[in-house]
Amino acid sequence: MTASAIPTSSPSSAARIGIAGAGVLGRLLAWQLAHAGHQVTVFDPAAGPAPDYSQPRAAGFTAAGMLSPLAELECANWAVAELGWRSITLWQQHVEQLAIQGQQVFFAQRGSLLLAHGTDMGAAQRMLGGLQSKAPAGQQTPLATPLTAAELQALEPGIARQLRGWMLKQEGQIHTVEALLGLAHAAAALGADFRWGTAAHQIDAHQIDGERFDWVFDVRGLGAREDNRGTGNTGTADAHFVQPLPADSALPDQRTRGVRGEVFWLHAPGVELHRPVRLMHPRHRVYVVPRPGDLIVVGASEIESEDRSPVSLRSTVELLAAAHAVLPELTEARVIHTESNLRPALPDNMPLIQVTDGLTRINGLFRHGWLIAPALVENALQASGLAASR
Repeated sequence: MTASAIPTSSPSSAARIGIAGAGVLGRLLAWQLAHAGHQVTVFDPAAGPAPDYSQPRAAGFTAAGMLSPLAELECANWAVAELGWRSITLWQQHVEQLAIQGQQVFFAQRGSLLLAHGTDMGAAQRMLGGLQSKAPAGQQTPLATPLTAAELQALEPGIARQLRGWMLKQEGQIHTVEALLGLAHAAAALGADFRWGTAAHQIDAHQIDGERFDWVFDVRGLGAREDNRGTGNTGTADAHFVQPLPADSALPDQRTRGVRGEVFWLHAPGVELHRPVRLMHPRHRVYVVPRPGDLIVVGASEIESEDRSPVSLRSTVELLAAAHAVLPELTEARVIHTESNLRPALPDNMPLIQVTDGLTRINGLFRHGWLIAPALVENALQASGLAASR
C-alpha cells in the first residue's frame, strides 16, 4: 500500500481499538496493540481464552503449527512463502517476548522432512517439481535437499527405513494451543479487555455493534460472512495482500468458505521424532508433528465441506495408517484426542487485507494461518497507520 493510500484518519497513540475475533490474528493484534499503548477491546463468542472442544472454536486451536513456507508451495505461491519466512522470524521474536511476560510457548526451527515410499516416487517427483517451479526465476538451488538413507536415519532414527527423504531447511513449528493461550494472557496483562461470550455481529468503520472506536479490525474468519453487505469483491490487492476500499462503501462480499480439516493427537512415549514430516502420497496429504510431552499430532484432511461433525472413519483409517507407516513405533501409541474444524478460505485460497478509513478486515488464511499470521498482522498494522516498533 502506498503512503497516499493509507487512510487519512489513522489513529495516533493511545487509540481505542476494537477487534472482532480472538483467533490467532485477533490475539496477535490485541497483544501487539496493547504493547504499543493502545486501549484494546476484543469481542469473541468463546467462553474464555482456552478451547472448549464441545463448541465451535478458532481454527488455530486445531492446527498442528507447522511453519513450512516451502512445503506449502504445493497449494500457494511464492508471495505466501515470503510471508511465511517473515513470519518464522517474527514468531521467534514473539515467543521470546512472551517468555519475558511469563508465557512459555514451544517453538523450534529444525527444518522439516518430505517423505515418500519407493512405490510413490512418481507422485513425489511431480510434487517436488511443482514446488521448484514456483521459486523465483534464477533460483538454482533445489528447494528440497535429497537425503541418503544414512542421512535420513541419522536425522530421524524412528522413521521407517524404506522411506525416501528430502530436507526443507529452516522450516519450523510452534505449539498452537500454548501460543493462543500465551497471547491472550499476555495481552490481558497489558490491559487488553477480552469480552468473552460476546459475538460481534455488525462491523462498520469505527464501530462494532454500535460501539465507537478509533479503529476496528475484523478478523472473525467465517464469522465475518454475516457482514458482507456489498455485491462483490472489487479491486485488486498489492504485493502485501492489501486492498484499499473506498470510504463509506458497503463492505464487499469476500465469498468466504469453510474447508474442513481433521487431526489426531497421539500419546507416544519413547517414539523419537525431532521435526515435522510430511508423507507425499498420491491420494492424500499426511503430516506427523512432534510436540513436547510425548505427543504427536497427525493430520490433516482437507475436505471441501462445512461439516463440523466428528472425524470420519475414512480419515481415521487413512491418516493413522499413513502415520504408522512413517513411524512404525506408533503401534502402541494412544489416540487421546480427535478434532475437526473449518479453515476460512477465499475463492483463490489467498489471504486478503482490506482497509478503509476506520476499518481493517483480514481473512482467507486457508491452511496457512500459523505460517503467515504474524506477517499479515505486520502488513495490516502498517496499512492502517498503526505500525509500532517493539
